Amino acid sequence: MDLKNKILKLLVDNLAIKEEYASIAFLTIAVLVILLLAWLSNFLVKGFVLNFIRSLTEKTKTKTGKYLLEEKFFHRLAHLAPAFVISALSSLCFSDAPDSAVESVASTIGAPGFSLLSLIDTLVNLYLVFIGLWVIDAVINTGLKLYQHSKLSTKLPLKGICQAIKIVINASGLIFILSILLDKSPLYFFSGLGALTAVLLLVFKDAILGLVAGIQLSVNNMIRPGDWIEMPKYGADGDVIEVSLTTVKVQNFDKTITSIPAHAMVSDAFKNWRGMSESGGRRIKRSIFIDISSIRFLDSVKLNELRKIELLQEYLKAKLEDIGEGDDVKNGQSSLNQRNLTNIGTFRAYCLAYLRANPSIHKEGMTLLVRQLAPTEKGVPIEIYVFVNDTRWVHYEGIQGDIFDHLLASLHTFDLRAFQLPSDSSLTKLADSSF
Repeated sequence: MDLKNKILKLLVDNLAIKEEYASIAFLTIAVLVILLLAWLSNFLVKGFVLNFIRSLTEKTKTKTGKYLLEEKFFHRLAHLAPAFVISALSSLCFSDAPDSAVESVASTIGAPGFSLLSLIDTLVNLYLVFIGLWVIDAVINTGLKLYQHSKLSTKLPLKGICQAIKIVINASGLIFILSILLDKSPLYFFSGLGALTAVLLLVFKDAILGLVAGIQLSVNNMIRPGDWIEMPKYGADGDVIEVSLTTVKVQNFDKTITSIPAHAMVSDAFKNWRGMSESGGRRIKRSIFIDISSIRFLDSVKLNELRKIELLQEYLKAKLEDIGEGDDVKNGQSSLNQRNLTNIGTFRAYCLAYLRANPSIHKEGMTLLVRQLAPTEKGVPIEIYVFVNDTRWVHYEGIQGDIFDHLLASLHTFDLRAFQLPSDSSLTKLADSSF
């Protein structure tokens, strides 16, 4: 006599329960006992096993264990224990033919041949699928965290790819859930996906475009978290903080957040300053506009004054040896009858010597240039084109400001004037001088 029959006999003989109610009482007691044991297994696993794993992980201090705990991997895995208990005990208690009580309920709802065991198996299988998806999600999140804290993460962001994997896994899990509920093979639903392709493309258009764009961004190494990018179309000018499946989040320098569609990063143009950061040099390209009326040849008096500047001594010595000391000028002849130095040319030489002596200027393998551009209505531009060896924004601006502070203040030494449009104060002085 099996366990079920023994319990039924005990209910009928000792507790004086009628036979037609004995099956219902047995089912009620069995379900309550199974649920109690399932709860007890869940309590024991979470109370003892998880605490042991947590203490072991804290002692070993491994990153993998730390991230698994943060993502509650073991906590999610512990939910499998009650499922196994319910599955094992239900097959033991309800493995025989359908009970009369169950059959009466089944006939009422129009499901002849229905058994409690099949219902429990269905619910347990659904539960296992949900827990399986939950556990896989924790594993993917843990793997992503490990990758993000590795050196490779600066070269290839994988968050978008991980999100795409989650979508595929969850979609597959949904198919398994439907196959369990409808008692169909999963292949039946997979084969039907072809007919739904057009609908899926329409519904998940942004996700699909983002997935393709995310893969392109990652494989082609176009953008990474931490890159400084500019995309005026979307008002983005700052550091990339997240590259996900459908969006790229940029924290602008005013601390606002701009979200850009991932596919826009592929279809539209944007500027990435990563090359500047990796090169170790940040470019200065700025001009000083010289008033044309202040440009003149250097006379002997001015030459003697400029010889006192250490940065110009070698330049002036070489130039004067090349063109002569200018005796004809001293004899009263026109300066156009011979080669002469100009104040603007000597100022260019001083700028170049000053930049070469500046320790903040990158001098190895990067352009260091001071050039004169074509004259404009604003004067003659003297362009400074160099690279600073500190790419940090604040430090770069400080170095650039110091350089041009010095060069602008040096103009009067060469009898040069910077061009600027007339201001109210200059017009007032001109009006006062006319009276």
